[in-house]
Amino acid sequence: MRAAAVAFAMLTAGPAAAQSGPADGQKLAFDRGKGNCLTCHEITGGDLPGTIGPKLENIKSKYPDRGDLVAILTDETRRNPQTVMPPFGRNRILTEQEINAIVDFLQTL
Repeated sequence: MRAAAVAFAMLTAGPAAAQSGPADGQKLAFDRGKGNCLTCHEITGGDLPGTIGPKLENIKSKYPDRGDLVAILTDETRRNPQTVMPPFGRNRILTEQEINAIVDFLQTL
């Protein structure tokens, strides 16, 4: 009976949350249809970078609190109403999980 209960719990619990990390974040950041970071920023390893935004380097020392990076990607207009940075989270361009993966990647730069 106990085995049946465990099996039922596993079936009804749903899929485990997908794990993300720096590699997934880099893919999203370089994806011209998703993060599209290279349109405005120079990032080591990226092709055809833009120069509208700052070069993305030494990010962890510039933003030691990852919450600041999450806020910037989610909606930089809250902090800087004049920004040209797209509000990726507010406009649902990126999910919360995708934003966190990109932050994981940015913190490696």
